[in-house]
Amino acid sequence: MIGAIRIEEFGDPDVLQWVEVDVGDPGPGEARVAHHAVGINFIDTYRRSGLYPITLPSGLGTEASGVVVSVGEGVDYLAPGDRVAYAMGPQGSYSEERVMPAKWLIKLPEDISSDVGAAMMLKGLTSWYLLRQTYRVQPGDRILLYAAAGGVGLIAAQWARQLGAHVIGVVSTEEKRKLALAHGCETVLLADADIAGEVKELTGGEGLPVVYDPVGKETVLTSLDCLRPRGLLVSFGNASGPVESLNLLELAKRGSLYVTRPVLGSYVTNREELEQGCAELFEQVSGGHVSIEIRQRFALSDAADAHRALEARQTTGSTLLVP
Repeated sequence: MIGAIRIEEFGDPDVLQWVEVDVGDPGPGEARVAHHAVGINFIDTYRRSGLYPITLPSGLGTEASGVVVSVGEGVDYLAPGDRVAYAMGPQGSYSEERVMPAKWLIKLPEDISSDVGAAMMLKGLTSWYLLRQTYRVQPGDRILLYAAAGGVGLIAAQWARQLGAHVIGVVSTEEKRKLALAHGCETVLLADADIAGEVKELTGGEGLPVVYDPVGKETVLTSLDCLRPRGLLVSFGNASGPVESLNLLELAKRGSLYVTRPVLGSYVTNREELEQGCAELFEQVSGGHVSIEIRQRFALSDAADAHRALEARQTTGSTLLVP
C-alpha cells in the first residue's frame, strides 16, 4: 500500500484526504511510476473545488516526475529505471506511486533534475503553447503578462525575452515585482495601478498585439483596453473567477479584437505533439535561457496547506509536493 491524496467531494482544501491505496501492476500501454516530486498548479484547485468537475471519488493532479518501476504490454519506448516526467493524463499525481498511460511520460534529459522536471512540465508546456502556438511571439513584440511572478509567469517571461519580445509584467506586490524583473520582464506594473493607462503610455498610445491573462473575471476588460486594433486577448486562467459572459460589442468598439480561451489539451492531443513541445521546452531549460524557480515545498500529505497558500497568492514560481 502507498500513500495518496483523494477527494470524495468538492470543496475547500479540507476535502483533500491522505489515504493508503493499492496501486497494482500496469496493463497494456501503461507504466507504474514511483514519484520523486509532484507539481502543484492552480488548475488543481479548480478541480478540487468543482469549478472544473471531475468524477468522484478521485485522485488529484496531473504533473510529477519519478522513475519507471514497470511497464505493461506494448510499451517499448520506456524501461524500468528511466527517469521521467509528465504533465497530462488522468488525475492522480498526488501520490507516492501510480499506474498511468505511458504515452504521457517523457524521459528527462540528464542535465534536468527530477525536481525541475516536476516543477516545469505543465507550466513549461503552457508557456510553450501560449508563446509558440496561440500567438507566435516575434522579435520586437511588446506583450503583457499577468501573474508574471507565478509558475507560468516566470517561465513565459524568460522564454518571451529569449524570443526577442519586450515583456510587461503585472504582479500584486513589490517583492513579486523584483522577482519578475529578474526573470525576463523589462517593465513590471503593480496590479492596483491603471494598467491600461500605463500600457498606452509605454506604447505611445498604440496598444499591444497580445495580452496573456490567467486572472479572469477581474481583469478581462482591462486586458481588452491594453490591446491595439485586431489584438488578441489570451485568457488562460480563472484566478479571480471565470469570465462568465462577454458582450461581443466590447470587441468591436475597441478595434475588432480577438479573444481565445486555450487549454493545453487542445495543443497536445497525441505523443508527437507532446514530444514537440517538450523538445522546445527542454532546449530552453538546458540552454540556460529559462531557469525554473522552485520556491515552495510541502510534504505530499500536506497538500491542503499547499492549496491554501496557492489560493491566498502567497506563492511565487513553482511549488512542489514531496512524497
